[in-house]
Amino acid sequence: MQSPILITGVARSGTSMVAGVVSLSGAFGGNMRGPSINNQKGMFENAAIVGEIIKPYYRSLGVDPMGQFPLADITDMHIPINWKSRVTDIMVRQGYKEGQWFYKCPKMCQHWPVWHYAFPDAKWIIVRRKTPDIINSCMRTGFMTAFSKATNRQAVGVTNEYDGWMWWVHQHEERFREMITEGLNCKQVWPERMVDGNYSQMKEMLEWLGLEPNLTKIMEFIEPKLWKARTKQKIV
Repeated sequence: MQSPILITGVARSGTSMVAGVVSLSGAFGGNMRGPSINNQKGMFENAAIVGEIIKPYYRSLGVDPMGQFPLADITDMHIPINWKSRVTDIMVRQGYKEGQWFYKCPKMCQHWPVWHYAFPDAKWIIVRRKTPDIINSCMRTGFMTAFSKATNRQAVGVTNEYDGWMWWVHQHEERFREMITEGLNCKQVWPERMVDGNYSQMKEMLEWLGLEPNLTKIMEFIEPKLWKARTKQKIV
């Protein structure tokens, strides 16, 4: 089985958009979560891996299974030795036979050493978005509730919800720096550029992954109106 493509980033940064592009370009993702009110094009996240592996692991650490608060302590984290076999068994069970495959999860960066131990040769996509845009999206999204709670704001030393999410984004950025410093095979991408009509970084990413882009399907998939962005422009 090939080493995977692992897609992570701060939640509400466009990880589903990037995963959708990777899926449309031929990588196998298994049985993935479909559209929802908060993600109209689909989550592109394998539900079995989330339910059978990620959430139980987070509960064993005593942290929030949704990855909001409290977060996992990267310095005090046990690494299950059967992580690789459990993940790949799910993919095979869901129909994987050969070729490129991927898993997308914003929470992966919060426990990246576990995935790096299991898949040391993985290619990582770190999805980026401007911090104020992430925070505003969190505050508009129904299930992002961690810092509406005064006890959580007090725990991180802030007085309002906006600053709570700011703290949360900065925690993710620390994990990104660790991943890069430790030498993981990473590429950072900014999907808002695709929404603005600039597909050059997306094409570069797919070439790096060894995937063939289906530009027609990708352009239909990336709808700027979902991000309240400008009208699509020509491919750059």
